[in-house]
Amino acid sequence: MGIFSRTRDIIAANMTDLLDRAEDPAKMIRMIILEMEETLVEVRASAARTIADQKEMRRQITKLETVQANWIEKAELALSKDREDLAKAALVEKQKAADLAEQLNEEIGLLDDALKASEGDIAKLQGKLREARARQNSIVTRLESAHNRAKMREMYAGPKIDDAFSRFELLERRVDYAEGRADAAGMGAAPKTLDEEIAELRSSDKVEAELAALKAKQAGKEG
Repeated sequence: MGIFSRTRDIIAANMTDLLDRAEDPAKMIRMIILEMEETLVEVRASAARTIADQKEMRRQITKLETVQANWIEKAELALSKDREDLAKAALVEKQKAADLAEQLNEEIGLLDDALKASEGDIAKLQGKLREARARQNSIVTRLESAHNRAKMREMYAGPKIDDAFSRFELLERRVDYAEGRADAAGMGAAPKTLDEEIAELRSSDKVEAELAALKAKQAGKEG
């Protein structure tokens, strides 16, 4: 695909339609922006080459004008020496240079038209690029928000919550078992020593502390 035909395609493209058809809008708009930036660079480079070609053509025209003047002088000299045949031949060469200069002027005119069209394309392409970049910022923000909402819904309704409550139940059963052992140990047994009672309190405190930490962590997530 040529540079200018691709530029026309980009300018004519409706970005909303492109993004509606994209599976990944963020990736799609990055590709659109990259394509626009690359095309803009190529169009400008092509315009620069065209301008350089015009300058070279104008230099050639200037040289051809000098050539024409030289042939006219030679024709005049030939006529002054009664050599009409040489004068005619000099004028033929002068006309060849004039025809070539005219052809170059026509090509310069065509290149001028192409440059004007290119300038308009560059302006439109820059507008599209600004629009695409603005869309990119909006899309990225919206996608991040959507992903965050999805994570929150998964947290509240997903298996993580069920797992947390299962762990709560397990810890509560461990507390019940510890309390049951403490109660059972006191049945028909000799009174506990002070060290034994303090050790049991410490063991129970550890379980209660772990349970409280889990509840605090869960409360933090729900908040």
